[in-house]
Amino acid sequence: MRYIGWILLALGCVACTTPRTVTVTLPDGYAVTARVADTPHTHEKGLMFVKHLPENEGMLFVFEKDQEQVFWMKNTLIDLDMIFIGADKAVTSVAAQMPHSYTYTPDDEVAYAVGYGQYVLELAAKTAAKHGVQTGSKIQFSLTEPK
Repeated sequence: MRYIGWILLALGCVACTTPRTVTVTLPDGYAVTARVADTPHTHEKGLMFVKHLPENEGMLFVFEKDQEQVFWMKNTLIDLDMIFIGADKAVTSVAAQMPHSYTYTPDDEVAYAVGYGQYVLELAAKTAAKHGVQTGSKIQFSLTEPK
């Protein structure tokens, strides 16, 4: 019986883990705190079901290498800017103001963006333009290995 208590405690600790974050600096010096998505699970979940994203927050998707990346907005409840970033941390393209969707949005009506890079930074819609993010801009961040 006491093992059940330990199991419940362990499960509770897993549920309470805070996501890893990184400070991302945009071309005009504006700092964004971005959650890091660097596993298949976090890649898939992304910002699904998030109802509000402040301008100074986002999500940084990390992949193994520069390659074509495809992002689908299914169940993404807020409009987003998607910034595709190469391994050299230069912006390769920006998909601005990607429209949100809902669980009931037909799959063929859900927006998607395609770009090239090792990283993709998702921000609240209109944030990229407001802070001078465009193709060729340099984005600054430093990733450390998770502990």
